[in-house]
Amino acid sequence: MMNTTAVADPPEVVPAPSPVPPSPAPPPIPIELEAVLKRMRFPYLRRAAPEVLATARSQRWDPAEVIRILLEEEIKGRDEATRRNHRQQAQLPSGKTFDSWREADSSIPAPTQQALMTLEWIGRAENLAVAGPSGTGKSHLAEALANKAIDEGLKVSWFTLESLTAHLGRATVDNTVSKAVAKITRCDLIIIDDIGMLPSGQAAAEAFYRVIDAAYERRSVIVTSNLHPSGFDSIMPKTLATAAVDRLLHHAHIVLTEGSSLRLTQATTGQGVVPLNQPGQSASLMGSSADQRDRT
Repeated sequence: MMNTTAVADPPEVVPAPSPVPPSPAPPPIPIELEAVLKRMRFPYLRRAAPEVLATARSQRWDPAEVIRILLEEEIKGRDEATRRNHRQQAQLPSGKTFDSWREADSSIPAPTQQALMTLEWIGRAENLAVAGPSGTGKSHLAEALANKAIDEGLKVSWFTLESLTAHLGRATVDNTVSKAVAKITRCDLIIIDDIGMLPSGQAAAEAFYRVIDAAYERRSVIVTSNLHPSGFDSIMPKTLATAAVDRLLHHAHIVLTEGSSLRLTQATTGQGVVPLNQPGQSASLMGSSADQRDRT
């Protein structure tokens, strides 16, 4: 009797899917229409028009709907360009936002944080004074609020007291201080960071007073300091300090931070750097060094 061995059927060959042909590019808009849009300075509408008009034809949109969508594209593009320009002009120091802000790590009460994030106080031309030890999140909060304000379409200026003094000092040379102060106070939010970190003389006190006085009841100002504003007369001439602080605090929210330095805590726990003993770290560093040599 012969043994028979079953022969397995060959595996079924699944044909590869046919490549999906790319969608044809929408036809360009008529030359006459493009010329009109250029003259009207509608660059974002002009860019979106070919695709929107092609879709409108295929789906038989109502003409009013086509106009609405095209104008919305123009508005969206202009708003994005405005935000880019405002962010560039603000000269924020490090790009910190609320994405990296850890609410639970801050000593500021959560309801206060949430109220500040609404930015409603800026609409009322109210000020914000944030005082506390170094490393407790004062500058991070100020910059995050600045970025949020820019996202909302507001204009922002950022200074340290030292850079503000230098800025107005240069304007003093050609007698344009008033013009420089007026330009600063055209912004919706003015930030003066790190007051008290360096000694402040007469020039710094004058610069601080000029901006606070010009912004009074017209614009919002954020100041951050390791000192309570009532103690500013200990770091700058008393007469100017008193006058500036009086105007600053008249319509101000005072927020006090406390606790250990978050920067120091991260440093002592190794969170401020990438550990050097990570697998592959040496090779990565060597590769980066080689790349740098190649570039130079």
